[in-house]
Amino acid sequence: MADWNAGYMAEVEYIHGYYRELCPGVVNLAALSRSLQLRQGRPLRYLELGFGQGLSLNIHAAATPGEYWGTDFLPAHAINAQELADASGANVRVLCDSFAELAARDDLPEFDIIAAHGIWSWISQDNRDCIVDLVRRKLALGGALYISYNCMPGWAPTLPMRHLMSLHAEYAGTKASGLVSRIDGALDFAQKISEAEGLYFKVNPAAKMQLANLREQSRNYLAHEYFNQDWQVMPFAEVARQLSVAKLEFGASAQMLLHVDFPNLTEAGKALLAGIEDTVLRESAFDYLINQQFRRDIFVKGRRPLPPPLQLEQIIGERFMLLTHPDDIPMKVNGARGEAGLNKDFFIPLIATLAENRFEPRTGGELLKAPFMKGQPLKHLMNLLMILIGSGHAHPVQAQALVDEARPRTRSLNTHLLQRARAGSGVDNLASPVTGGGFRTTMLEQLFLLAGEAGHESVEARARYVWEILESQARRLTKSGQPIETPEGNLAEMQVQARTFVNKKLPLLKAAGIA
Repeated sequence: MADWNAGYMAEVEYIHGYYRELCPGVVNLAALSRSLQLRQGRPLRYLELGFGQGLSLNIHAAATPGEYWGTDFLPAHAINAQELADASGANVRVLCDSFAELAARDDLPEFDIIAAHGIWSWISQDNRDCIVDLVRRKLALGGALYISYNCMPGWAPTLPMRHLMSLHAEYAGTKASGLVSRIDGALDFAQKISEAEGLYFKVNPAAKMQLANLREQSRNYLAHEYFNQDWQVMPFAEVARQLSVAKLEFGASAQMLLHVDFPNLTEAGKALLAGIEDTVLRESAFDYLINQQFRRDIFVKGRRPLPPPLQLEQIIGERFMLLTHPDDIPMKVNGARGEAGLNKDFFIPLIATLAENRFEPRTGGELLKAPFMKGQPLKHLMNLLMILIGSGHAHPVQAQALVDEARPRTRSLNTHLLQRARAGSGVDNLASPVTGGGFRTTMLEQLFLLAGEAGHESVEARARYVWEILESQARRLTKSGQPIETPEGNLAEMQVQARTFVNKKLPLLKAAGIA
């Protein structure tokens, strides 16, 4: 009798991660940046395959109105996702079906967006075939598939290390010891080979660096990312070939930073790509130019180029807002080629404009008319925005009617998430009805929000309220990497953190419709 989990890691749960590339507004903007038009179904119909703990699914369902479906065949994941759906009251169908079971259902509608984050790399070919068949039948014409996966050539140096660790977990560990123990043993084994001056690690310094990074990662994350029975690194050309069966074509990268050349390509690299007409060859060459390891792609069913006047019209109507206080936005960006400085003549006034009127969202048309954009083409503004959005400092904003419709659901979901933070098991995002997606907030910031909702609005009152919660749970703050031992020291540091929250983060949370 076959295992119910079909080789997928079911021993431990996945992390409570939020992935902004799955946000409907981000998918639409990525397509718009590449002059593509996606289906705009109303209500939006959205399906997420392999939703993990369901945080992204539920944040998007609460924040961007529509009809949402999702499946993950680990029962613990489905239970958590359903709890979040019940908390928000959003239109979410949480399923615990395998991909084969999902494909066999007779009640699935056509979807405008289907999303599959990472799962493509961790499943068998039979399951990938199920996904392709499902997309072929249930992605609407003009719809988009978001798919992310491990790819070549970036994985080439570290594939043997993953194989080594997987072997150790299988042959040297025992099921009785538990998966976390087997993962620790596999990491230690690889480390011993490195310390024994194994030539593999000597000639592959990237593998040595990757091993050091892995030792710092959550074991729940590593279990699903590295220790599944089925684990496949696939070049873009092969993914495109398999998806072509579902009549899909590559549309755009969901990684906004990859829409901009200067932090990623040399002049010679840009010239090389400009001379390649075939999409598959061009994207493959791009992967080699930037040593791509993990792709976040948007494929479309029916590639519909937008004429320049229509692209301009849509960008003029798009709205954007900051997610980061201007003081905390560095004048540099980390692209594929490393750190690159930003042109202060454009970025400083752009950020200042987006910070005006308490971070009120601004339209593309307003930004185009700003003095700093005088004489600049539309593409220049898009590059500026792609850098800010791709770095996590800005986000597209949805239409006001959708904002108003989403507010009650995001308020309910965020209340639930804040109570989780109070219990010490919070996640690092809340739902914004303004952006239609997640807004990164630390556990401490969520507790400061909770204090404000309880009527403790001053810096001192917020600090004391939060410190009393942490103290009752025997938790402490840290400073310079060291725990603060005394209550007085904790309270003093809490006041520093609360003041920063009130002065910098709270105004942004208010603009995002969260506070």
